[in-house]
Amino acid sequence: MMSVYLRLYWEFFKTGLFAVGGGMATLPFLQNIGETTGWYTYGDLMNMLAVSESTPGPIGINMATYVGFTVGGVPGAVIATLGEVTPSIIVILIVAVILRGFRDNVYVDRAFYGLRPASTGLIGAACAAVVLEVLTGVETAAGEGSLVKTFRLGEGGLAGLLNWRGLLLAALLLALTNWVKPTKKLHPIVFIALSAVVGVAFGFAGA
Repeated sequence: MMSVYLRLYWEFFKTGLFAVGGGMATLPFLQNIGETTGWYTYGDLMNMLAVSESTPGPIGINMATYVGFTVGGVPGAVIATLGEVTPSIIVILIVAVILRGFRDNVYVDRAFYGLRPASTGLIGAACAAVVLEVLTGVETAAGEGSLVKTFRLGEGGLAGLLNWRGLLLAALLLALTNWVKPTKKLHPIVFIALSAVVGVAFGFAGA
């Protein structure tokens, strides 16, 4: 079990160190962790994302805690969370010491200029995989050691290409949060709670 804890710490240390761009920037790293370790599937990752979005606190920390708990219980949750925050603490301490030099350093500014589109691309790729997993029957997979992901239809074939329930719910939420005046100003937690209720109803309907 100790090796699992060490692996948890190391994987989330790398995530915390290189995931530049906020909590959603951890998604590509979490996908890679799931693929290389087998700790969870894409479907599990979607559930983790939904829970992390609906609970207080930064999504990256919430995801680390969730994965750690799934893999190693409470100790795993603590270790994964520590691994996630350790790089930030180290970087903040270093920057605090030499803040003035960093603030006006043209090379640091250019480095972050280059990191922004890279983070955007990684987040976009992860979001595309999430959309395919949730709203369609397309499955994504990456072979061991492969840099290229493959796409294939799920068990339902062409008949199951689109997840009509998911698409309908997504369209309804889009309309309620953007164009329907009585609901567009409601707190996001309201829509998250309603979506959870609808998900439970769909689950019973499909049982």
